[in-house]
Amino acid sequence: QVQLVESGGGLVQPGGSLRLSCQVSGVNWSIRAMGWYRQAPGKQRELVATLTKAGQTDYGDSVKGRFSISRGNAGNIANLQMNHLTAEDTAVYYCYVKDSYPNTFWGQGTQVTVSS
Repeated sequence: QVQLVESGGGLVQPGGSLRLSCQVSGVNWSIRAMGWYRQAPGKQRELVATLTKAGQTDYGDSVKGRFSISRGNAGNIANLQMNHLTAEDTAVYYCYVKDSYPNTFWGQGTQVTVSS
């Protein structure tokens, strides 16, 4: 059973930081890419960050310079460091991975709320 479990979400004040992690299990093929999307109520799902096997990164325009994606040493963890958070970052954040087929798998999402 393929499972992606996100952690690290919660409530943070504007200007603060959070670190999200995605633990992947049950994937029996090498991971080619991993990343994060987010969706706020009434808005389209948008790219937050993507990291490919080749090391290429792609960030949504609204998070460039503030967020950083990295892959865990074992290759089955996707981390997202989020700094200088604003209310506009409030959303459900979804982790994804692509394996060598490639198949795409999604986590259940973790809520990030930026508020005073």
